[in-house]
Amino acid sequence: MDLKKLTDQVAAISVDVAAFIRSEAGRLTESRVSSKSLNNLVTHVDHVAEDRLVEGLELLVPDAGFIAEEGSGEQRERFNWVIDPLDGTTNFVHGVPCYCISIALVDGTEPLLGVVHEVTRDERFTAWRGGGAYLNGLPIRVSDRTQLQDSLLATGFPYDDFGYEAEYMDLLRELMHRSRGIRRLGSAAADLAYVACGRFEAFYEYGLNSWDVAAGVLLVREAGGQVSGFRPSKDPVFDEEIVATNSSIHNELLEVIERNWQRQDS
Repeated sequence: MDLKKLTDQVAAISVDVAAFIRSEAGRLTESRVSSKSLNNLVTHVDHVAEDRLVEGLELLVPDAGFIAEEGSGEQRERFNWVIDPLDGTTNFVHGVPCYCISIALVDGTEPLLGVVHEVTRDERFTAWRGGGAYLNGLPIRVSDRTQLQDSLLATGFPYDDFGYEAEYMDLLRELMHRSRGIRRLGSAAADLAYVACGRFEAFYEYGLNSWDVAAGVLLVREAGGQVSGFRPSKDPVFDEEIVATNSSIHNELLEVIERNWQRQDS
Protein backbone atom coordinates (compact mmCIF):
# COMPACT_ATOMS: atom_id res chain seq x y z
CA MET A 1 0.00 0.00 0.00
CA ASP A 2 1.05 3.58 -0.69
CA LEU A 3 -0.06 4.86 2.71
CA LYS A 4 0.56 8.53 1.95
CA LYS A 5 -1.56 8.41 -1.19
CA LEU A 6 -4.23 6.43 0.61
CA THR A 7 -4.29 8.92 3.48
CA ASP A 8 -4.75 11.79 1.03
CA GLN A 9 -7.66 9.95 -0.56
CA VAL A 10 -9.28 9.30 2.83
CA ALA A 11 -8.82 12.94 3.77
CA ALA A 12 -10.58 14.01 0.58
CA ILE A 13 -13.55 11.79 1.48
CA SER A 14 -13.64 13.35 4.95
CA VAL A 15 -13.80 16.84 3.42
CA ASP A 16 -16.96 15.95 1.50
CA VAL A 17 -18.63 14.31 4.50
CA ALA A 18 -17.67 17.22 6.77
CA ALA A 19 -19.39 19.60 4.34
CA PHE A 20 -22.55 17.50 4.60
CA ILE A 21 -22.44 17.52 8.41
CA ARG A 22 -21.97 21.31 8.47
CA SER A 23 -24.93 21.72 6.14
CA GLU A 24 -27.12 19.84 8.62
CA ALA A 25 -25.93 21.72 11.73
CA GLY A 26 -28.65 23.90 13.22
CA ARG A 27 -31.39 22.15 11.24
CA LEU A 28 -31.77 19.15 13.50
CA THR A 29 -35.13 18.61 15.19
CA GLU A 30 -35.61 16.58 18.37
CA SER A 31 -37.81 14.15 16.49
CA ARG A 32 -34.75 13.05 14.47
CA VAL A 33 -32.69 12.27 17.57
CA SER A 34 -32.84 8.83 19.16
CA SER A 35 -30.94 6.90 21.84
CA LYS A 36 -28.96 3.70 21.29
CA SER A 37 -28.46 3.38 25.05
CA LEU A 38 -28.40 5.65 28.08
CA ASN A 39 -27.19 9.10 26.93
CA ASN A 40 -25.83 7.58 23.69
CA LEU A 41 -27.49 9.65 20.98
CA VAL A 42 -27.72 9.04 17.25
CA THR A 43 -29.21 11.10 14.43
CA HIS A 44 -29.93 10.70 10.73
CA VAL A 45 -26.72 12.70 10.17
CA ASP A 46 -24.66 9.93 11.81
CA HIS A 47 -26.23 7.32 9.53
CA VAL A 48 -25.95 9.30 6.29
CA ALA A 49 -22.38 10.33 7.07
CA GLU A 50 -21.40 6.72 7.77
CA ASP A 51 -23.04 5.53 4.54
CA ARG A 52 -21.06 8.09 2.57
CA LEU A 53 -17.81 7.16 4.28
CA VAL A 54 -18.32 3.45 3.64
CA GLU A 55 -19.23 4.08 0.01
CA GLY A 56 -15.99 5.94 -0.57
CA LEU A 57 -13.67 3.82 1.55
CA GLU A 58 -14.71 0.45 0.18
CA LEU A 59 -13.45 1.57 -3.25
CA LEU A 60 -9.99 2.38 -1.89
CA VAL A 61 -9.19 -0.99 -0.27
CA PRO A 62 -11.71 -3.55 -1.55
CA ASP A 63 -10.35 -6.30 0.73
CA ALA A 64 -10.86 -4.27 3.93
CA GLY A 65 -13.80 -4.74 6.26
CA PHE A 66 -15.45 -2.23 8.56
CA ILE A 67 -15.67 -1.61 12.28
CA ALA A 68 -18.12 1.26 12.29
CA GLU A 69 -20.11 2.88 15.08
CA GLU A 70 -23.45 2.60 13.33
CA GLY A 71 -22.83 -0.98 12.22
CA SER A 72 -22.14 -0.61 8.51
CA GLY A 73 -20.21 -3.34 6.73
CA GLU A 74 -18.61 -6.46 8.13
CA GLN A 75 -15.37 -6.90 10.03
CA ARG A 76 -12.68 -8.95 8.32
CA GLU A 77 -9.74 -10.89 9.68
CA ARG A 78 -6.89 -8.53 8.82
CA PHE A 79 -7.58 -5.09 7.29
CA ASN A 80 -10.49 -3.02 8.59
CA TRP A 81 -11.64 0.55 8.36
CA VAL A 82 -12.46 1.79 11.88
CA ILE A 83 -14.80 4.76 11.55
CA ASP A 84 -16.88 7.12 13.61
CA PRO A 85 -18.93 9.31 11.29
CA LEU A 86 -19.72 11.86 14.00
CA ASP A 87 -17.69 11.67 17.20
CA GLY A 88 -19.39 14.14 19.50
CA THR A 89 -23.01 13.57 18.51
CA THR A 90 -24.28 15.06 21.77
CA ASN A 91 -22.35 18.27 21.02
CA PHE A 92 -23.84 18.28 17.52
CA VAL A 93 -27.38 17.80 18.81
CA HIS A 94 -27.01 20.68 21.29
CA GLY A 95 -25.25 23.02 18.90
CA VAL A 96 -21.97 22.89 20.82
CA PRO A 97 -18.80 23.20 18.69
CA CYS A 98 -16.35 20.31 18.49
CA TYR A 99 -17.37 17.15 16.70
CA CYS A 100 -15.29 15.02 14.39
CA ILE A 101 -15.12 12.44 11.67
CA SER A 102 -12.62 9.74 12.67
CA ILE A 103 -11.26 7.23 10.16
CA ALA A 104 -8.48 4.68 10.58
CA LEU A 105 -7.28 1.72 8.59
CA VAL A 106 -5.97 -1.01 10.88
CA ASP A 107 -3.99 -4.17 10.21
CA GLY A 108 -5.19 -6.43 13.02
CA THR A 109 -4.94 -4.07 15.98
CA GLU A 110 -2.31 -1.73 14.52
CA PRO A 111 -3.42 1.54 12.86
CA LEU A 112 -1.83 2.12 9.46
CA LEU A 113 -3.36 5.52 8.75
CA GLY A 114 -5.62 7.93 10.54
CA VAL A 115 -7.72 10.96 9.67
CA VAL A 116 -9.55 13.10 12.22
CA HIS A 117 -11.57 15.92 10.68
CA GLU A 118 -12.83 18.45 13.24
CA VAL A 119 -15.91 19.71 11.44
CA THR A 120 -16.63 23.06 13.12
CA ARG A 121 -13.08 24.42 12.70
CA ASP A 122 -12.53 22.52 9.43
CA GLU A 123 -9.25 21.15 10.78
CA ARG A 124 -8.02 17.99 9.10
CA PHE A 125 -5.51 15.94 11.07
CA THR A 126 -3.77 13.17 9.13
CA ALA A 127 -1.10 10.55 9.76
CA TRP A 128 0.22 7.35 8.25
CA ARG A 129 2.59 4.84 9.78
CA GLY A 130 6.16 6.09 9.52
CA GLY A 131 5.11 9.29 7.77
CA GLY A 132 4.53 11.77 10.57
CA ALA A 133 1.40 13.70 11.55
CA TYR A 134 -0.12 16.76 9.92
CA LEU A 135 -2.75 19.47 10.40
CA ASN A 136 -4.17 20.72 7.10
CA GLY A 137 -1.00 19.47 5.40
CA LEU A 138 1.53 21.04 7.79
CA PRO A 139 3.65 18.89 10.15
CA ILE A 140 2.66 18.80 13.82
CA ARG A 141 4.42 17.68 16.98
CA VAL A 142 3.41 17.05 20.56
CA SER A 143 4.31 19.69 23.14
CA ASP A 144 7.67 19.81 24.88
CA ARG A 145 6.44 20.37 28.44
CA THR A 146 8.12 17.96 30.83
CA GLN A 147 6.16 18.29 34.09
CA LEU A 148 2.60 17.23 34.87
CA GLN A 149 2.18 20.38 36.96
CA ASP A 150 2.70 22.52 33.84
CA SER A 151 0.40 20.42 31.65
CA LEU A 152 -3.11 20.93 30.32
CA LEU A 153 -5.02 17.66 30.30
CA ALA A 154 -8.15 16.40 28.60
CA THR A 155 -10.55 13.70 29.70
CA GLY A 156 -14.07 12.47 29.14
CA PHE A 157 -16.80 11.02 31.29
CA PRO A 158 -18.58 7.74 30.53
CA TYR A 159 -22.21 8.16 29.53
CA ASP A 160 -23.46 4.75 30.66
CA ASP A 161 -20.67 2.86 32.47
CA PHE A 162 -20.64 4.21 36.02
CA GLY A 163 -19.18 1.13 37.70
CA TYR A 164 -15.89 2.91 38.39
CA GLU A 165 -17.26 6.34 39.17
CA ALA A 166 -15.60 6.61 42.59
CA GLU A 167 -12.16 5.67 41.26
CA TYR A 168 -12.51 8.05 38.33
CA MET A 169 -13.53 10.95 40.54
CA ASP A 170 -10.61 10.27 42.88
CA LEU A 171 -8.31 10.40 39.87
CA LEU A 172 -9.91 13.61 38.63
CA ARG A 173 -9.56 15.20 42.06
CA GLU A 174 -5.83 14.50 42.25
CA LEU A 175 -5.16 15.67 38.72
CA MET A 176 -7.05 18.92 39.39
CA HIS A 177 -4.36 19.70 41.95
CA ARG A 178 -1.40 18.31 39.98
CA SER A 179 -1.92 19.89 36.56
CA ARG A 180 -2.54 23.27 34.93
CA GLY A 181 -6.14 22.26 34.28
CA ILE A 182 -8.48 19.65 32.81
CA ARG A 183 -10.75 20.08 29.79
CA ARG A 184 -13.67 17.99 28.55
CA LEU A 185 -14.40 18.56 24.84
CA GLY A 186 -16.91 15.76 24.32
CA SER A 187 -15.01 14.15 21.44
CA ALA A 188 -12.18 11.70 22.10
CA ALA A 189 -11.03 12.03 18.49
CA ALA A 190 -10.54 15.77 18.98
CA ASP A 191 -8.83 15.23 22.34
CA LEU A 192 -6.26 12.95 20.73
CA ALA A 193 -5.74 15.27 17.76
CA TYR A 194 -5.14 18.13 20.17
CA VAL A 195 -2.51 16.09 22.03
CA ALA A 196 -0.84 15.39 18.69
CA CYS A 197 -0.57 19.08 17.80
CA GLY A 198 0.51 20.21 21.28
CA ARG A 199 -2.65 21.89 22.54
CA PHE A 200 -2.99 19.31 25.31
CA GLU A 201 -0.15 17.46 27.00
CA ALA A 202 -2.30 14.40 27.67
CA PHE A 203 -5.69 12.75 27.34
CA TYR A 204 -7.05 9.87 29.40
CA GLU A 205 -10.42 8.12 29.50
CA TYR A 206 -12.06 4.73 29.94
CA GLY A 207 -15.16 3.19 28.38
CA LEU A 208 -14.28 4.20 24.82
CA ASN A 209 -14.72 2.22 21.61
CA SER A 210 -12.17 1.56 18.89
CA TRP A 211 -13.86 3.95 16.47
CA ASP A 212 -13.43 6.79 18.99
CA VAL A 213 -9.65 6.44 19.21
CA ALA A 214 -8.07 4.38 16.41
CA ALA A 215 -7.19 7.34 14.19
CA GLY A 216 -6.14 9.53 17.11
CA VAL A 217 -3.80 6.89 18.52
CA LEU A 218 -1.77 6.95 15.32
CA LEU A 219 -1.83 10.76 15.20
CA VAL A 220 -0.29 10.99 18.66
CA ARG A 221 2.35 8.35 17.98
CA GLU A 222 3.38 9.85 14.65
CA ALA A 223 3.59 13.29 16.29
CA GLY A 224 6.11 11.97 18.81
CA GLY A 225 3.77 11.10 21.64
CA GLN A 226 3.13 7.92 23.61
CA VAL A 227 -0.11 5.95 23.93
CA SER A 228 -0.98 3.08 26.25
CA GLY A 229 -3.78 1.63 28.31
CA PHE A 230 -4.11 2.40 32.00
CA ARG A 231 -2.19 -0.84 32.48
CA PRO A 232 0.56 -2.35 30.31
CA SER A 233 -1.58 -5.36 29.38
CA LYS A 234 -4.27 -3.22 27.76
CA ASP A 235 -4.43 -2.21 24.09
CA PRO A 236 -5.42 1.47 23.80
CA VAL A 237 -7.43 0.95 20.61
CA PHE A 238 -9.54 -2.07 21.51
CA ASP A 239 -9.49 -2.41 25.32
CA GLU A 240 -11.61 0.64 26.25
CA GLU A 241 -9.00 2.58 28.21
CA ILE A 242 -6.40 5.02 26.96
CA VAL A 243 -3.63 7.33 28.10
CA ALA A 244 -2.11 9.50 25.36
CA THR A 245 0.62 11.99 26.17
CA ASN A 246 3.48 14.03 24.76
CA SER A 247 5.77 11.20 26.03
CA SER A 248 7.55 13.44 28.55
CA ILE A 249 4.81 13.21 31.19
CA HIS A 250 3.61 9.71 30.37
CA ASN A 251 5.19 7.87 33.27
CA GLU A 252 4.24 10.58 35.77
CA LEU A 253 0.60 10.53 34.64
CA LEU A 254 0.48 6.72 34.63
CA GLU A 255 1.76 6.68 38.20
CA VAL A 256 -1.14 8.89 39.30
CA ILE A 257 -3.64 6.76 37.38
CA GLU A 258 -2.32 3.49 38.78
CA ARG A 259 -2.52 4.81 42.34
CA ASN A 260 -6.17 5.85 41.98
CA TRP A 261 -7.47 3.27 39.55
CA GLN A 262 -8.69 0.17 41.31
CA ARG A 263 -10.33 -1.51 38.31
CA GLN A 264 -9.43 -5.19 38.19
CA ASP A 265 -8.97 -7.31 35.10
CA SER A 266 -12.00 -9.48 34.58
